[in-house]
Amino acid sequence: MRISIIVLSFLLLSITSMAQEKSIQAKTALIIVDIQNFYFPGEGPGLVNAEEASLAAKEVLRKFRVEKQLIVHVRHQSKKGFEIHQNVVPLPGEKVITKEEVNSFYKTDLLEYLRVNGVSRLVIIGMQTHMCLEAAVRAAHDYGFECLVVQDACATKDMKFGDKTVKAEDIHTAVLATLTNGGYAKVLDLSEFKEKANQYLFNKSK
Repeated sequence: MRISIIVLSFLLLSITSMAQEKSIQAKTALIIVDIQNFYFPGEGPGLVNAEEASLAAKEVLRKFRVEKQLIVHVRHQSKKGFEIHQNVVPLPGEKVITKEEVNSFYKTDLLEYLRVNGVSRLVIIGMQTHMCLEAAVRAAHDYGFECLVVQDACATKDMKFGDKTVKAEDIHTAVLATLTNGGYAKVLDLSEFKEKANQYLFNKSK
């Protein structure tokens, strides 16, 4: 009986150790979805808080560059305002994917690229919260990635349904609540991302 208890304890310790090792070895990539000029005033009607969201995205991007983590820029094909916004413009060597659908994985090489590079955790930010951002998170989750969303680095717009107008803030909140409560992603604000990035995202001590 005592031997059985010792063996069981050993197995539990081994499983715990393996789980911790898997977490430590998790490789994180940043996916920036559709932060393009057509979502800013001048090129199009613009999104609510587009500029503020792009500046928050810039801070997230800077952290990934400092930590030399994988970065993927996704842009949606368009005849006008197609360029990635200057606040998050790609550097040479950073992966850029052009899509024609809402889902960043659909008919692109994004999934293959992430798997070839051994990525298991994604930080996903971008525009619009209720469309391409949400689609990317849901698809990534279904493909087995651990997903995190920095809410300050996303933006959307007011929308009409029948005779009602739904405010951008409410749409943004509802989508993030769904992603969280549905288990699709952990949602952070920018301050929490900056505070916990080293120990949680990149597995480094401060």
